Amino acid sequence: MVSSYLWVTMVIQGKWRIPIIISLTYGNKRFGEIQRDIADISPKMLSQELKELETNKIITRTLYDSMPVTVEYALTPLGLSLNNLLIELLEWGIHFRKEMTGKS
Repeated sequence: MVSSYLWVTMVIQGKWRIPIIISLTYGNKRFGEIQRDIADISPKMLSQELKELETNKIITRTLYDSMPVTVEYALTPLGLSLNNLLIELLEWGIHFRKEMTGKS
């Protein structure tokens, strides 16, 4: 059980991975589109996080032979399977906020 927990935290740890995954739940995107979706992420950090997510088979990177070259990122089936988890986290966050602030 603990081993599985450690794998999950490795895949979605950090400030940027969940926002990147959420951005890609709305469809395939290019680098600049993802960067526009996520306020304050630097190009260097986005590039690093995309590489990690690709290594962990959460996203795919497709290179198109066009001029200029186009790169598109998409969630894999494994990445898409995170959708229910993200919904649960959102619901928990809403509940947590209500408990902490007494507001909806």
